[in-house]
Amino acid sequence: MIPIAFYGKSKASSEPVTVLAADLGGTKVNFALYKVNGQQAETLLSAKYHSRNYLSFVSIIQAFFAEHPGVKPQSICIGVAGPVINGSADITNLNWIISADEIAKAAGYEKVTLINDLEATAYGVACLPDEDLVTLNEGDASAKGNIAIVAPGTGLGEAGMFWDGKAYHPFATEGGHTDFGARTEVDIELYRYINQTEKVVSREHVLSGPGIFRVYNFLKEVKKMQEPVWLAEAIKAEDPSAAISNAAIAGTADICIETMKIFMQHLGHESANLVLKMKAIGGLYLAGGIPPKIIKLLQQDTYLKAYLNCDRMQELVQSVPIKVVMNEKAPLLGAGYYGANHL
Repeated sequence: MIPIAFYGKSKASSEPVTVLAADLGGTKVNFALYKVNGQQAETLLSAKYHSRNYLSFVSIIQAFFAEHPGVKPQSICIGVAGPVINGSADITNLNWIISADEIAKAAGYEKVTLINDLEATAYGVACLPDEDLVTLNEGDASAKGNIAIVAPGTGLGEAGMFWDGKAYHPFATEGGHTDFGARTEVDIELYRYINQTEKVVSREHVLSGPGIFRVYNFLKEVKKMQEPVWLAEAIKAEDPSAAISNAAIAGTADICIETMKIFMQHLGHESANLVLKMKAIGGLYLAGGIPPKIIKLLQQDTYLKAYLNCDRMQELVQSVPIKVVMNEKAPLLGAGYYGANHL
């Protein structure tokens, strides 16, 4: 497990702590009541709510406590999909503004903490067993240094873990909203296509669930690739990105194969970018909702070839171990771990 530094503490709490953790994303809110002991967490109960069925997070947490009246955690920690500033957060893909003080008042708890969901993911990664990780690149596992995390899902999250020589300090970024970078003529066409509807084209506009659908529509509308009737029906019936990626994995539609090829290439480029910016020789983790679902595609050569195509720094990026986080509850686990150590 990865050693974490907690401010004001020499190590993580060794006393069992009961924490209500939440992972607030653009589509759903996951709750878990954990009994945290060191870097081990026992799940006492869990619940899920669809964000868009509620007017606010306060109404969701009130619903949770109404449904579980006997739950009395020692602290509440919420990982949120957006920047946390002075205890408040603007939820990027949900158009909600939440505050720790408001939630504490509504829930009747004094200790409520908000952290960015990718910061929570970093804490969660530190607690994961080896069986929750799949290695894409062995690299130099003995190297000590910073760690980078890239997490495509409803949006694109990015975070880092600073190595101080003894332990790691997780920190959030909003790197997913940085500018999209074009390398090829097709990339330039894709940029222009997205720029018709988006004032600033960001990495997230490609490297996310909605991004997969954008690339698909670009190939259909601009590159005139054929859309099979059965695929059009599947896209209407379910989450478009899931239908597209599943067809790519099965190899049943050329347009889906090409969509995911473009996605993999840009995920590889952005992974290398983050490794270089953070000098993350300690490792790169692919987290979020998408990577576990497309592990078969990630294990092919498209992603790694794009990752290694970084000009003069190939030797450095090649030395970095790359792992896929298969446990989608990592941000929830991380919120619990963080909450247990910030009483």
